[in-house]
Amino acid sequence: MDAAKRNVLILAACQTLYMSGTSLMITTSPLIGAMLAPDKGMATVPLAFHHAGVMVATIPASHLMRVIGRRNGFMLATLFGMTGAGIAGIAIMEATFWLFCLGVFIVGWFNGFAVFYRFAAADSANPEFRPKAISWVLTGGLFAAILGPELAKHTINLLDPILYAGSYFSLIGLYVLNLLLVSRVRIPPLTAEERASQGRPLLQILKQPKCMMAVSSAFIAYGVMSLLMTSTPLAMQACGFSFDASATVIQLHILGMFVPSFFTGNLVKRFGSIRIILAGIVVNIVCVGVDLTGIHFLNFGIGLFLLGVGWNFMFIGATTLLTETHDASERAKVQGFNDFLIFATIASAALGSGNLLHYFGWEVVNYGVLPFLGAILIFVLWQARVDARRTAAA
Repeated sequence: MDAAKRNVLILAACQTLYMSGTSLMITTSPLIGAMLAPDKGMATVPLAFHHAGVMVATIPASHLMRVIGRRNGFMLATLFGMTGAGIAGIAIMEATFWLFCLGVFIVGWFNGFAVFYRFAAADSANPEFRPKAISWVLTGGLFAAILGPELAKHTINLLDPILYAGSYFSLIGLYVLNLLLVSRVRIPPLTAEERASQGRPLLQILKQPKCMMAVSSAFIAYGVMSLLMTSTPLAMQACGFSFDASATVIQLHILGMFVPSFFTGNLVKRFGSIRIILAGIVVNIVCVGVDLTGIHFLNFGIGLFLLGVGWNFMFIGATTLLTETHDASERAKVQGFNDFLIFATIASAALGSGNLLHYFGWEVVNYGVLPFLGAILIFVLWQARVDARRTAAA
């Protein structure tokens, strides 16, 4: 097996473990927040803290790995994950809301490194294999769709009568396994010349229409997903559904996020990144339509599944497009800024979704994402038309 494919397999396994922990937190933290917070409108604050932790870590993580290498950076990050999970578990046992927020914030530092697994796979892949490498790494999330919520279900009562604490202590085991796996990754380091070169200024790179499209598509895809996904367990609880039912819906959502990854890379290769991004936008709009037609289990399940598919198309299309806008010496600042913006958006969406749902209701949460989807749809269509005219003129 060549080095690129070997890295993809290892990184896909690490993606499984990283996303399993994330899906466990998505499933449980709004419910823990509602249990510990002084105000029910603050139920999604812990998840916002987690995403803020990712946001804070992305740029330093990207620049640190430029110096010490991808593997060493990923190994260091697992120590953050173990520490944060332990603090979160203790906070639940002590019923301390803000300590729980601190714990998941530190877990976010681990995720701030782990989000670069997809770029690490692209580093050792040739341009022909790159879309598949990115897509295949993200298939690790498919197994996380099963492992994460099932882990939550089977550990929720582990330290009975204290709910959820066992779930967060179990995350430490996931991160230890992640450490063992990621130590086997072999990513070519930057050459001395590439480390010495700073490349073009970041603003100059971002001004490229292709880069603007990639970055904006990625953060809107994640923002829309975060706003709807974070509030779904709370909306289902308000509608009388059990914890198991909301965990199952989160599983469907994560399946929607990652099942398409088996073929999205081929679709990008065949139809181009822009068309796949457009397809993702349309699927997300359909998701909102399903959510607004009722509050039955099928509405939540199908809606969140479609939300995952729409995210997959938009995100993989955007990630592939972004790798075409910079060279090796520029990737730390471009990728770091891209993921910083993504997780700033996610944190804001997670922070606002609880209040939107609590004070205005499920319908307003869904209507709230439509202006963003409409704006990116218009921008991508306009840019596609400009590109087509340039191609025709050439």
